[in-house]
Amino acid sequence: MGDFTLGRYMPLNSPIHKLDPRAKIGAMLLALIAIFFPAGWLGYAIIFTVVACVIMVAKLSWKFIWKSLKPMLFMLFFLLVINALVVKTGPALFSIGSFTVYLDAVTQTCYIAVRLLLMVMITTCLTSTTKPLDMTLGIEDLLKPFAKIGVPAHEIAMLISIALRFIPDLIEETQRIMKAQESRGVDMKEGKLSERVMAILSLIVPLFVSAFQRAEDLANAMEARGYAPGEKRTRYKVLKMKAGDYVLLFGAAALLAVMILLAYFI
Repeated sequence: MGDFTLGRYMPLNSPIHKLDPRAKIGAMLLALIAIFFPAGWLGYAIIFTVVACVIMVAKLSWKFIWKSLKPMLFMLFFLLVINALVVKTGPALFSIGSFTVYLDAVTQTCYIAVRLLLMVMITTCLTSTTKPLDMTLGIEDLLKPFAKIGVPAHEIAMLISIALRFIPDLIEETQRIMKAQESRGVDMKEGKLSERVMAILSLIVPLFVSAFQRAEDLANAMEARGYAPGEKRTRYKVLKMKAGDYVLLFGAAALLAVMILLAYFI
């Protein structure tokens, strides 16, 4: 769990770090939309190449990216098993007794796996190159047009920012509690099913207590500093779009257009 990297900001000096958060959020949304177009393996290869270039320009290590992908491996294996049990179309690949695995089951799982991995890579690029405060300002500015119809733009942006900020803290807290429980003789990896369930409960209860305590401390700190939801606020930092930000948005829009064309002609 200590390897969990999603939501963790990396203070590096790169061109991607210096871009406007609104441009990065917009580019991320366009890229995520492009992933869901059925552009085939060629389309996914193009998206992966673009994302890999962004990772290198951002000076992020592939080890860091891999740490964000590792938690997805169990989910992907679970999807493979479910699809193998449900999908019964296409040529048969192999049989284990009376159980047969078909080509379409493996193909669908591979498509889902690639999409999920690309989504995690893109999201990791955003969170690791954007400060939580900048993320809040960017989301708030993007939601401002909806404020006219009663959408609380600032509050939503604050909630998203706090959630992303506290993901690494909760992971570290979970690891600390696990080590504390193991030092008291609790074994979470071996034993009977009932014993493992009780071990997990001994982890969940203090984790929830710690999370609620953190939430209460944060609320008290914000209240002590005069934070009042819904009130008009001023900013010390004002976001301004530059040429590089428009280049990023144009590139993301071009990527989406390519995926649409590939999906149409393939």
